Amino acid sequence: MSDLILFWHRRDLRIFDNTGLSIARQQSPKVVGVFCLDPNILEKDDVAPARVTYMIGCLQSLQQQYAQAGSELLILRAHPTQAIPALAAALGAKAVFWNWDVEPYSQERDRLVMEALLEKGIQFLEKNWDQILHAPEDIRTGSNKPYTVYTPFWKNWNSKPKPNPVENLENAQGLTEAEREIAGQAGVIALPTAKDLGFHWDGDLAIAPGYEAAKERLEEFCSRCINEYKEQRNFPAVDGTSQLSAALKFGAIGIRTVWQATLDAEQNSRSDETEVSISAWRQELAWREFYQHAMYNFPELAEGAFRETFKSFPWETNEEHFQAWCEGKTGYPIVDAAMRQLNEFGWMHNRCRMIVANFLTKDLLINFQLGEKYFMQKLIDGDLSANNGGWQWSASSGMDPKPVRIFNPASQSQKFDPEGEYIRQWVPELRSMDAEYLVTGNITPLERDALGYPQPIVDHKQQQRYFKERYQQQKEGATIQD
Repeated sequence: MSDLILFWHRRDLRIFDNTGLSIARQQSPKVVGVFCLDPNILEKDDVAPARVTYMIGCLQSLQQQYAQAGSELLILRAHPTQAIPALAAALGAKAVFWNWDVEPYSQERDRLVMEALLEKGIQFLEKNWDQILHAPEDIRTGSNKPYTVYTPFWKNWNSKPKPNPVENLENAQGLTEAEREIAGQAGVIALPTAKDLGFHWDGDLAIAPGYEAAKERLEEFCSRCINEYKEQRNFPAVDGTSQLSAALKFGAIGIRTVWQATLDAEQNSRSDETEVSISAWRQELAWREFYQHAMYNFPELAEGAFRETFKSFPWETNEEHFQAWCEGKTGYPIVDAAMRQLNEFGWMHNRCRMIVANFLTKDLLINFQLGEKYFMQKLIDGDLSANNGGWQWSASSGMDPKPVRIFNPASQSQKFDPEGEYIRQWVPELRSMDAEYLVTGNITPLERDALGYPQPIVDHKQQQRYFKERYQQQKEGATIQD
């Protein structure tokens, strides 16, 4: 057996500030990366072409990073439960290291890989976290239970010291020519394109793939946007957010590096307003981690509603309404603008994600799981924990101390897109409308017909009443059952 350690990349597509990779390098200079294109993931019906395109770009960047460090990244296209142990055994690796993941499928997959490695006498790294700042076991209530409400989670999470970035991979060694030949026989292939995998995305990406692009975006955000983040983050027409969600989903940049950037920004701040904005962004990072902890502690979230009231909620099954929502043709300008941004760009502003999710569940009375799946089919940053958490928050079915939250699309437009800039950008047929009518949606039927814009598919006030009635009936039923 050689001194080779294979490092299995999944959601950590970088050699910088990578906890498991840093540990591997401390144990041996011969560290070789491997990434497995998993058919259990790629063949699901909720995979977004934009997301696969971004992932492949990150892998191209990662191959370059390994080459610069003196090693290499191997690519497999097979079921990892068989392919990873088989490759390790073929190369005589002494260990396979990887970073842990919160998702239910990942947990089961990793358990099977560990069992196979044990049978072959190959070492592996015990539970090691990289994508979160604190392990789920470290953030608990006073009674040692996982949190189900964000605010006390945030207070506990924020009170704990955060880990520093770890050492980057340097001066590593790759495979010999003989070992490369063995690796090829064990299934190692050249990195395919997204189109090779059957995913076609010809649009722009919200952020360029790879570590350098993510680092540049982080630096730009901290120098230009973070000072006014708290005020500007809710306005979709303003470039006021970090747009690092895809980079964090795939680990193109480390979360410790991101947190360190907030410390540096705080040290350089010159006003109370800036410090308030930095805190607001940190709270968004904490929301991300709250949802990941929730998915780890309550894996049933991936299957449906968390709250009893919504486990058998009588949702509508109106396919025409759902398609109108998907296509951005509901007749509600802010909703349609957001859905068209998603369809054309593979990304949507977070305020708009809440608006359209609330509209689907509270105005159209359609099951949040349909919207959750549609988002995953489109989003470059589609992440099970964050997407599920956001949808269940909007549907009032998840971990939320305020169970009934209903957004008025017109009020949301007036507050967060008062001049209609965002709507005009994504709904071009309405560009000639005055902002007063554009943001309220008070466009006459004749004007809508003349502009080629659809009539509202539902009446907001009426649907709001329907939802409340159904919710109350379900709530009473759940109480009786309890």
